Amino acid sequence: MSDLTADAVATEHPGAGNPAAPGGGRTVAAAVPAALVTRLAAGVTATGEPDLVETVAPLTGERLASLPQSTPADVEVAFQLARRAQSAWAALPVRRRAGVLLRFHDLLLKRQDEVLDLIQAETGKARLHAFEEVLAVAMAARHYGRTAHAYLKDKRRGGALPVLTHAVEARRPKGVIGHISPWNYPLELSIGDALPAFVAGNAVVNKPDTQTALTALWARELLVEAGLPADLWQVVIGDGPVIGPAVVEHADYVSFTGSTRTGREVAQRAAARLVGASLELGGKNAMLVLADADLDAAAAGAVRACFSSAGQLCISIERLLVHHSVADAFLERFAARTRALRLGGGLAYGADMGSLVSVRQLETTTRHVEEAVKAGATVVAGGRARPDLGPFFFEPTVLDGVTPDMAVCAEETFGPVVSVYRFDTEEEAVAAANSTPYGLNSSVWTRDLRRGRSVAARLRTGTVNVNEAYAAAYGSVASPMGGMGESGLGRRHGAEGILRFTEAQTIATQRLMPIAPSFGLDDKQFAAVMTGGLRALKALRFR
Repeated sequence: MSDLTADAVATEHPGAGNPAAPGGGRTVAAAVPAALVTRLAAGVTATGEPDLVETVAPLTGERLASLPQSTPADVEVAFQLARRAQSAWAALPVRRRAGVLLRFHDLLLKRQDEVLDLIQAETGKARLHAFEEVLAVAMAARHYGRTAHAYLKDKRRGGALPVLTHAVEARRPKGVIGHISPWNYPLELSIGDALPAFVAGNAVVNKPDTQTALTALWARELLVEAGLPADLWQVVIGDGPVIGPAVVEHADYVSFTGSTRTGREVAQRAAARLVGASLELGGKNAMLVLADADLDAAAAGAVRACFSSAGQLCISIERLLVHHSVADAFLERFAARTRALRLGGGLAYGADMGSLVSVRQLETTTRHVEEAVKAGATVVAGGRARPDLGPFFFEPTVLDGVTPDMAVCAEETFGPVVSVYRFDTEEEAVAAANSTPYGLNSSVWTRDLRRGRSVAARLRTGTVNVNEAYAAAYGSVASPMGGMGESGLGRRHGAEGILRFTEAQTIATQRLMPIAPSFGLDDKQFAAVMTGGLRALKALRFR
């Protein structure tokens, strides 16, 4: 910490700090041995004698792995290999491709402990939060494995002229998808978005964040074991500003999850090439606690909403909007639950929250809390780093008295920090929730479900959860998930989540007569006949 020391911040709030979780499980070194790193690293497309980069285990600060770095030339090779594999893959029946996803689903659940260790080792998150990734990926694999045929099958459409014109909408794969995925959910955001792309008949060139590349490489290995042709999923690793543009330069479509700033750059590069892009970006998500909410349930939900994966979740809550009549009672319950959260870094279940991923995330979190406290905010719970637990641990933190001039009010912290605000009317709460340029996720708590859905409909976010934090909407994989405003473009999940990886093609067959003057009609007579026909079709309620 800079001007304000950790001890000084600690004196601003009661209590002795969050308890440490019981130890247990294997060490990071035992879970990620050199032989495993070598095996997984072989899946990186990196020719010649590539430079190596070291990653760090957030839980301990120790070296985790040395990984090969791809070059822009390697990215070009990766796309060449993927294109060669894609045509044969696309020629397979959809049900054959879907079978790979269903086999992967079973393998993932059977061998989940392997990837849970990797996720924890690379991100520092608690095991329960790592398990959320396994849940999300398994649900997506099952959904698209069972429904891809229905999403992608040819669909009969109304022709230009009833009976005479037969029209079919077909779906064709884009080709090779450029997929850039971040570090915070390395399993879900690497393979979760790749699964619908694959079953739609595409190949994928994936650039995961280097810090969490082992998880993505493990997922690739498992999907190949399930039957995916190995060349169909290429993995390239390297510095984002160097390798990212190379991926966009060769892609037939771009799927990106990351910051709004980088998302703008990706969108501009894709637009310059006239290729499509889906972007899931940042958020400053709000949770609304209405006057009639079940306060115990809302407090428990707020803990999940704010501190899952140490707040390093795009859809986590960073603003709590609470009706003034219940604010004190809610805050008392919420703060007590927050102070009781057990922090720990063991590769086993038992910790309620893990570590931040890096010194950069720790610095941003620390800065937001320091500046808010200096400007008059009150630390209700947490508020300090915990180097006794690991180099990047920071306590789950609740701030009260935050004002608009504080960075924590509007900037995305992406850490375990939430600010509490009070409101008097629903209109005021909705306006406050909608006051940021973001629009990713929100949460509404009330005993009146009809009222909750009514408030939800007025919130400008891509997903809204009533009486849940984020899992209800995100886990509804048949429904679309994505952002409004500066939170992104496009959607994952549901029909949009797979159709974005396809091109729509209309095949229309004309029978018996052309759509032109014929049977002796001149131009004027043809126009008169067609005019009468259009009037008749409207009267008969044709669409």
